[in-house]
Amino acid sequence: MLQVITSISDIKNKIQTLKQNQLTIGFVPTMGALHEGHLSLVRQAKKENDQVFVSIFINPLQFGKNEDFRQYPRVFDKDCELLSSEGVDIVFNPIPAEMYPDDFCTSVIPRHLEDKLCGKSRPGHFRGVAVVVLKLFNLVKPDIAYFGQKDFQQTVVIKRIVSDLNLDVNIKILPTIRDNEGLALSSRNAYLNETEKKDALCLYSSLVKAQSMVNAGIKKAEEILLEMEKVINNCKTARIDYISIVNPETLAAVPRVRKGDVVALAVRIGKTRLIDNVIL
Repeated sequence: MLQVITSISDIKNKIQTLKQNQLTIGFVPTMGALHEGHLSLVRQAKKENDQVFVSIFINPLQFGKNEDFRQYPRVFDKDCELLSSEGVDIVFNPIPAEMYPDDFCTSVIPRHLEDKLCGKSRPGHFRGVAVVVLKLFNLVKPDIAYFGQKDFQQTVVIKRIVSDLNLDVNIKILPTIRDNEGLALSSRNAYLNETEKKDALCLYSSLVKAQSMVNAGIKKAEEILLEMEKVINNCKTARIDYISIVNPETLAAVPRVRKGDVVALAVRIGKTRLIDNVIL
């Protein structure tokens, strides 16, 4: 039966008991507004662990001043119904004051990674991601933590934190889940009207274009990016934030594509900022 824990002291006590009984913990950190992408992570965690924990915490530190913290979908009861039906054991749902008391003053700075791709237009975002993930790992002490490929830059930052700080957790990245037309599932898709949903398909169309060009032997990044821009600019409501082909570990832009490089993009559809990527 699903148990909801809201306090740090209670989660610590729960973890201590599980560890004493030598039970393995799979962990899926989320901000709620769950969809099939999140549930795919939960199902994998169920297969590989004795206990599955999901955090639902809308982290204020990863939202900028003019971003959608207040508007971000909050559907906690519905989320818990979904997680209960998937056999999740624990939902950790702290309030911001529990995670960040008034005297909280520590930063985690993923240098060389935080100012690339999404970081250019979202300063401070990945510092917020880094500190909350580190806190959650310290509290939940998972054996395996699960993330989606859709949030590519986030996964790179998290893997770097785990490596640099010698954290004892295995990170698993699972494929992006898409709808039938190719749109990557995202909690922010709820902001889109019907016209915008159709226009949002241009993200995946441009990524498919990039893949087909690489498969045809075209390796020059500039040439590929130009064709992707054409695809996206055909959509009236679309405005490109960035498109880049990068090294999957350093996030440095590459002039020529090698196997394993990632093409990533952020595009505003109306007022909604969407991200997507594929591995080339």
